[in-house]
Amino acid sequence: MSALPLVQHRRIDVDGVEVFYRESVPTRADAPVLLLLHGFPTASHQFRRLIDALGDHYRLIAPDYPGFGNTVAPDDFDYTFDRLADITEGFVQQLGLTRFAMYIFDFGAPIGLRLATRHPEWISGLVVQNGNAYEAGLSEAAQGFVALRADHEGDEDVVRGLLTPEGTRSQYEGGVPDPTVLNPDAWTLDQHYLDLPGRKEAQVALAFDYKSNVARYPEWQSWLRKYTPPALIAWGANDMFFPESGAHAYLADLPDAELHLFDTGHFALETHVTEIAPLIADFLDRLPA
Repeated sequence: MSALPLVQHRRIDVDGVEVFYRESVPTRADAPVLLLLHGFPTASHQFRRLIDALGDHYRLIAPDYPGFGNTVAPDDFDYTFDRLADITEGFVQQLGLTRFAMYIFDFGAPIGLRLATRHPEWISGLVVQNGNAYEAGLSEAAQGFVALRADHEGDEDVVRGLLTPEGTRSQYEGGVPDPTVLNPDAWTLDQHYLDLPGRKEAQVALAFDYKSNVARYPEWQSWLRKYTPPALIAWGANDMFFPESGAHAYLADLPDAELHLFDTGHFALETHVTEIAPLIADFLDRLPA
């Protein structure tokens, strides 16, 4: 039985935000680096099994954003995707990372692609897992989410409905053929963090700012065409928010990307980590040193 990798749990101050992160300690000092950018409504713990699978051979780094997980932000923090990207950018700089691959999932896609356009020299490759960057990848449910506005009566109630135990659990179970394979600890832990003081207000603010991501899709697509980073696309094909069409859309700008579809929902690592982890390992091994 192989031993699990050493994983460090740390906190650093980034512009007044106490950022919590998990980092594996690989056996090789020159191991490839993969920055893991989590989604909604979860945090860095969504990558726990992937870190266990790959952490011995690769340096995996997973921060919690402000408003998520164990990261602590000031009461007056401005919850927008630009600000989440600012903090993630500062986090990367504090760690001294200058060249790495990114795993972009859900909210991690707009955060990671903001980093990529600011610092194209940082990005050695992309692992894209249900992280959308195309209008073709927005389901009707996602389009309805994007259309929510703070000044529309009832829209905040729609967002808050997603922040309940039922709403959180449904995001894990949606599109999964056999929900009994899912570990309920995942959504239970997510709900614990959502129920902390101020967290629901943070999520409401981010929901109303989500339209800023869609507005930047053309910019990110242009970046993909210009820099053509090596890309591995591993996608839960039954995602209720970002369907299979979002995965195929990347091929218009990254025709050499490697695409794999899985019979599961949004949180593909919860059901298919044993299939996805070897794909990521092979992909990282093939990236230029």
